[in-house]
Amino acid sequence: MAEKYTVSLQKIAEELNVEPIYLPRAADEILVDCENVNRPGLPLAGFYDHYDPARIQIIGRVEFLYLSQLPPEARAHSLEVFFASRPVAVIVTRSQDIGADSLALARRYEVPVLRTADNTSSFTAALIAYLNVCLAPRITRHGVLVEVYGEGVLLLGESGVGKSEAAIELVKRGHRLIADDAVQIKRVSAKTLVGEAPDIIRHYVELRGIGVVDVRRIFGMGAVKQSEKIDLVINLEQWEEGKMYDRLGLDEQRTEILGISVPSIVIPVRPGRNLAVIIEIAAMNNRLKKMGYNTPKEFSQRLMDSMKKE
Repeated sequence: MAEKYTVSLQKIAEELNVEPIYLPRAADEILVDCENVNRPGLPLAGFYDHYDPARIQIIGRVEFLYLSQLPPEARAHSLEVFFASRPVAVIVTRSQDIGADSLALARRYEVPVLRTADNTSSFTAALIAYLNVCLAPRITRHGVLVEVYGEGVLLLGESGVGKSEAAIELVKRGHRLIADDAVQIKRVSAKTLVGEAPDIIRHYVELRGIGVVDVRRIFGMGAVKQSEKIDLVINLEQWEEGKMYDRLGLDEQRTEILGISVPSIVIPVRPGRNLAVIIEIAAMNNRLKKMGYNTPKEFSQRLMDSMKKE
């Protein structure tokens, strides 16, 4: 069974600038574990099939207008049933006044109520995006994550193959470090993986013979980044004599992480090879492919055309 993650209502309020109106207990003790949200128009009208109280409920102008047009008894009943369902939290948009009757019901059923000045659509989009990141499925992989020319490059390989040394060289060349040794990877959408470092080792790199160094303090804030999407996986391995390595790049390899397929390549490592430059070229080449330019296929086509002419 997939592990469930949570985010506190306090973090949501701080990130999205939401004002608490009523909290039954401390905001950091109220945990949200569902990345989906809901606008309770149908529940307020009495339709509770497939209703999930684990979702944050967002009440906008339409819901307020509907409630205002109900007779007093029907309005009271609708609100009573809604708050009795005990949603994890209710957020009111456009700084609207929730009303004394709704606030009294929130207190009775201990339902957190918050308010934002943002309009409903933009706030809902921002909240869903934030929850998708905080509650995303995740794994931790042994490797290094760097940003090279805007591409997130995940370096994998056995210990001692040179991942951290390559990362330091890339940082010296103006690129940015996200994580060394352990990369926490989150699936934030059906097509996107985002990697970051665990808090305890963020901005640190271990170099054998020197020890742990703080990249942020040595190279400055411009040399590090909090998180980055993963566009390319590079597997570093020790050079094996006699092994056939891809010379043209026609065989497009993929690596699956959390159900998402990511382009990948294998780079053999041996003394004299400048890994940093090779990784830079790999990142730029991957970017070209995303733009529709496939150099190996173009080169292969040139060879075929030349052979036909001859």
